[in-house]
Amino acid sequence: MQLKSIFTNSFGILVSRITGLGRDVLMASALGASMWSDMFFVAFKLPNLFRRIFAEGAFTQAFMPSFVASRHKGVFATAIFLRFLLFLMAFSLLITFFPEPITKLLALGWEKELIAKTAPLTAINFWYLDLIFIVTFLATMLQYKDHFATTAMSTALLNISMISALYIYMKEDPKTVAYALSFAVLIGGGLQILAHLVTLHKLSLHKILIGGWKYRKNKDVDDEKKHFQSLFLPGILGNSTPQISAFIDTLLATFLMTGSVSYLFYANRVFQLPLAIIAIATATVLFPSVSKALKNNNETEAYKNLNQAFWLLAFLLGGAMVGGILLAEPIVWLLFERGKFTNVQTLETVNVLQMYMVGLLPFGLAKLFSLFLYASHRHRKAAKIAVYSLITSVTFSLILMYPLGASGLALAGSIGGWVLFIFTVREVGTERFWKIVRSKRSLYWLLAVLLFSILLYEVNLLLLDMIREL
Repeated sequence: MQLKSIFTNSFGILVSRITGLGRDVLMASALGASMWSDMFFVAFKLPNLFRRIFAEGAFTQAFMPSFVASRHKGVFATAIFLRFLLFLMAFSLLITFFPEPITKLLALGWEKELIAKTAPLTAINFWYLDLIFIVTFLATMLQYKDHFATTAMSTALLNISMISALYIYMKEDPKTVAYALSFAVLIGGGLQILAHLVTLHKLSLHKILIGGWKYRKNKDVDDEKKHFQSLFLPGILGNSTPQISAFIDTLLATFLMTGSVSYLFYANRVFQLPLAIIAIATATVLFPSVSKALKNNNETEAYKNLNQAFWLLAFLLGGAMVGGILLAEPIVWLLFERGKFTNVQTLETVNVLQMYMVGLLPFGLAKLFSLFLYASHRHRKAAKIAVYSLITSVTFSLILMYPLGASGLALAGSIGGWVLFIFTVREVGTERFWKIVRSKRSLYWLLAVLLFSILLYEVNLLLLDMIREL
């Protein structure tokens, strides 16, 4: 297992997530959990959804196996890039001229006047989708050469751009802050592209794309493109359950009290930190190796990586899950309760965060096991499992949203995560899973989680006493 690459990738993601939390802290201080924060989060939701889908592996897991198997890699990559980019640019132009219909779809519970105010923000933010596709495509090329650091660190550029906008316009009215953030999103996307282009040139990977453009009419890659197309939509659906579920939760939250969209956003940001630096970082690094191993019929090497990575994720994600549930109030208080973010809003966000954390372990482990479905071109199986998970999540969201509010939406997502994990393990191989968990490490894991829980419970009591004194 490539521990050095995993920790390098984790460190880069950690830097990006820390700057992201810094951004959210400033945003909470400037906008609180208000109408304008809800408006910006709704406007940013769709491009942010696709950012997570693309950047966190869904596109790569559809593209990489086809790229590895391609006989004319440059021509194939260039053809896919142009097809996607032209489609996204046309779609973005359509949203620019007609932003209100898509905004209404994102916030069905809002009144017409609020939709009209949010629509211009939607039009601006939507162009980030084009930028993040370019970033993700270039990132996949770098991953093929086992380079992960640039992509892991690049999200920090987006956050730095937004932090700069907040720093400059913090004292302005909320409308000005929301528009400044929206334009900062586009600037950050441009900086991400620039960083990837520099690295692509340093690794001489630009020659593949230049050659692909030069010989695009002389090489036949029609069969390869058809194969990729057969994998792409199932791959996107199969790998995007958490993001789609969160997107639907935001839509449903517009029917709840003001601030519910913001509670979900702030809590999900904290939830995404351990998920990204532990599970997503590990899966991103392992996927090219697993794809190449399975292509060469070397299952022993592929499943050796699974065994080692499973216990790494089990210990780290288990600890993060317990910590997130027990220390939710001190975490939210420390990060967000200042400026316009009140104590009542802190408590609401705490409840949501605890419900999200219930799903941390299954979502992370499902990410690991699903690698073997994508690497072996079983994208349709992964998509079918994702549909089961999504149906479960949406069903429980509708059941729990009114009695539990935003917390019910978060809990429903976690229940969907457990369904995703169980069905993914069953498809990869239940016997293989039980072989892993029957080892002595299972006892060590249970003992470690128990002792860690007792320790954090006492720490939480101490921290809560300190907070109340303040």
